[in-house]
Amino acid sequence: MRSDQRDRFTAETERFRRELLAHCYRMVGSAHDAEDLVQESYLRAWRSYSGFEGRASMRSWLYKIATNVCLTALKPRPIRVLPSGLAGPCDRPDRPPSPVAPGEVSWLEPLPDAWIAPPADDPAAVVVERESLRLALIAGLQHLPARQRAILILREVLEFSTAETAEILDTTTAAIKSGLQRARARLDELDPKPEDLLEPTDQRARALLDGYIAAFERSDAGLLEQVLRADATLEATPFREWQAGRERCIHMLDAYVLGAPGDWRMIATTANGQPAAVVYHRDADGALRADGVVVLAPTATGVSRVIKFHDPALVATFGFPDVPAH
Repeated sequence: MRSDQRDRFTAETERFRRELLAHCYRMVGSAHDAEDLVQESYLRAWRSYSGFEGRASMRSWLYKIATNVCLTALKPRPIRVLPSGLAGPCDRPDRPPSPVAPGEVSWLEPLPDAWIAPPADDPAAVVVERESLRLALIAGLQHLPARQRAILILREVLEFSTAETAEILDTTTAAIKSGLQRARARLDELDPKPEDLLEPTDQRARALLDGYIAAFERSDAGLLEQVLRADATLEATPFREWQAGRERCIHMLDAYVLGAPGDWRMIATTANGQPAAVVYHRDADGALRADGVVVLAPTATGVSRVIKFHDPALVATFGFPDVPAH
């Protein structure tokens, strides 16, 4: 490819990279997998760019490539889930949670908001709707068959027309309409009443996150009473058991997690359009080290859901060091 053609390709396609990353993440439920799939999509687009000829819009052409890359990648893979997608809440609160064996379950991963945020110096950049990346929605999408998932995302999140979606997926408009109806019905079964979450920039959301962080850093279970809703849920990967109800959530954290003051350090961030924190835990040598990421679902009446991703590598994914600065 000539340098002038390469420059033109970059100029025409690069502005879609953030929204394509969000699209691939919705499809596969993993930030790192999504990043790889976007790279593969751009590689395929580059290879076929000379034959593009503008028969469709650049955006729909790229979405056709990326969607099909995702569908191919999903064929041999198990779906990514959260603990609440495996079984009902724990009915044995006096037993510590047990981790699932490595490789037994493919876990959903959070997406750093920074990955899809437009550059501050580019007012014309596309803003990805954070609401379409909320963890509850991403978790629900993973339970749909892959093509139904693609149809619902293309039609209802990205607002492609029925005809455009049929073109992207190489199928008929009748198949798109039928697939969308089934996808909507299945999502309603999984999450019949989507919650009205506060934006991470809302002062009430930040106060709830600050309270949650303070409870851990001070090892003060009482502070959680002020943060969690009465019907709050608590789950953590890679543990199968999860808790429903504030009383059980606080009991489990107080008995098995909080430890002593200073055992935990958290730094506020955002993930999936929700307030979050990167987490450090004091190890046996007394040093604070990367532990994972926690994401909160804040509402006007308190936090309704806490999801902790126990994966130390996620701290670096969110752009933070393995050991916190003092």
